Amino acid sequence: MNTTDTRSDSAKAMGICLTCWLTLATLVGVLWASFAYLKLDFAGLIAADSRDYMAKFALAFFPPDTSPEFLAKAARGALETLAISLVGTLIAAIAGIGLALPASGRFGFAPRVSARFALNTLRSVPELVWASLMVLAAGIGPFAGTLALALHTTGVLGRLFAEALENAPPEPALSLIESGASAPAAFAYGTWPVIFPQVLAYSLYRWEMNIRMATVLGFVGAGGLGQLLYLTLSWFQQERAATIIIAMLLLVIVVDGVSAWLRRGLARAYA
Repeated sequence: MNTTDTRSDSAKAMGICLTCWLTLATLVGVLWASFAYLKLDFAGLIAADSRDYMAKFALAFFPPDTSPEFLAKAARGALETLAISLVGTLIAAIAGIGLALPASGRFGFAPRVSARFALNTLRSVPELVWASLMVLAAGIGPFAGTLALALHTTGVLGRLFAEALENAPPEPALSLIESGASAPAAFAYGTWPVIFPQVLAYSLYRWEMNIRMATVLGFVGAGGLGQLLYLTLSWFQQERAATIIIAMLLLVIVVDGVSAWLRRGLARAYA
């Protein structure tokens, strides 16, 4: 090997190594500055009195309240949470398809820009902010939670659906149009069957996420298990709060299992 080449390789290696060390030093500096700015008292967290307080707080949640009356109330809250997530995701999927069509550029430049701006606006506002706004607009209850999930999820699904439309192969639809089919018929029979598995998979995945988020939205008055949990914690009813937390966990496990089963069936059907 040429000596000049060896020196060049060594210089490159030193330059890369220097970049790595500078990056590491920057990350360490940022982390240190973050800890210093937040003034986190880890010593106080592990102090003896803090440990005793945390142990007493954790033990206050046991045993969970298993009275029939409260179990029935928790079951109603779980059904309400499930309904909020289902209806919110369904509305978002329908609205997302409606906005994805212009966002994918099928109706020209101006509709594409407008639709993408709407989708970015919807998904850039977190669900909790939407829920706070919807509680003010529609009142406390599941309707506000459903609207909040639908608005945010429309932005997320619409963007994903638009990308699926952009990446769909155009040949099937073009063949139908050349055979004399109308544009809607070409989309229905040439494009939609191609993107439908992705649309369904994205919708199921967002449904899983919306189950978790629906339980959180209750803290701002959007109904479901979250609102029940907020009330029990506000009244220092830790045993009842433990029951609600267990109900949340079971609900998430069931929905995750159902969604995974549906997605596996979808994958086998389109394999």
